[in-house]
Amino acid sequence: MKLVDEAEITVEAGNGGNGCVGFRREKFIPLGGPDGGDGGNGGSVWIVADENLNTLVDFRHERIFRAQRGENGMGRQMYGKAGEDKIIVVPVGTVITNVATDEVIGDLTKHGDKLLVARGGKGGLGNMHFKSSINRSPRQSTPGEQGEARDLRMELKLLADVGLLGFPNAGKSTLIRAVSAATPKVADYPFTTLYPNLGVVSVEPHRSFVIADIPGLIEGAADGAGLGALFLRHIQRTGLLLHLVEIEPLDGSDAVEQVRAIERELAKFDAGLMEKPRWLLLNKADLLPKEDADALAKRITETLDWKGPWFVISGLAHEGTRNVMLHVQAFLDEQAREKRESE
Repeated sequence: MKLVDEAEITVEAGNGGNGCVGFRREKFIPLGGPDGGDGGNGGSVWIVADENLNTLVDFRHERIFRAQRGENGMGRQMYGKAGEDKIIVVPVGTVITNVATDEVIGDLTKHGDKLLVARGGKGGLGNMHFKSSINRSPRQSTPGEQGEARDLRMELKLLADVGLLGFPNAGKSTLIRAVSAATPKVADYPFTTLYPNLGVVSVEPHRSFVIADIPGLIEGAADGAGLGALFLRHIQRTGLLLHLVEIEPLDGSDAVEQVRAIERELAKFDAGLMEKPRWLLLNKADLLPKEDADALAKRITETLDWKGPWFVISGLAHEGTRNVMLHVQAFLDEQAREKRESE
């Protein structure tokens, strides 16, 4: 399942340092002549692809990136120090577009790909360059050139790392609202989610993942019934499934049977989905006293003979959701580490 994650930033390369007008002044050395040094070049702005990132969420907070200005030249033919380059790290698969011209200037498809997006200004010349036989004491120099500046749009096609499963009204949309900036429609009737909603969950800077709210599945989804059938194929590509179920369904149905019904649809559509990591989230626990919720959760997991991780949460009250997301991030980090070691 893919969605375009976008961010717009402004990049400003450093200006070049100005050239220096200077003259040699030393004892016993008459007519020392010009010795003004050149200014340093301004730093450039580069964008680098990193496979350890998977979203552009960090660019919501930082939008302007400036490289360092070059230092001015100095006397005694001393050159100004060049400004440091600015490196911007983005996920692999990011497409860079010039906002002003709508021109694609780069597509970073591999880890370590590097793209120059703003070139630093060249340093100005000191007056030592203007000495001639007819101009022994030049008092001219050149200023440093302006660094390039432009607005860029970055686009990344997101692949969901985590998929939310469950019956209509299990609380998937509420959960994705609680843990990300996504704002899917939420209401107290079935099928409020008519298409997948993707949200970026930011655990901490430079540690985030993409979560997908799959439209509610019903029995027969694998055969084309309901809204979830169209999206079953997408969850084959996620790294982890979070299976939401109401800890005590308001319609009087049985939570255990709801879980098993979804499992039957997964197995019918693709037996391999049952082998995919799947965690159980017992939602809407805020509607019960804590002791009752814990006892009910124990009964449900024991009846299901649930072998994987399970959590008691409330998406609406944000109870336990942060803990689940921390465990998910740790799980995905471990998956990524194992993948790197196997390559």
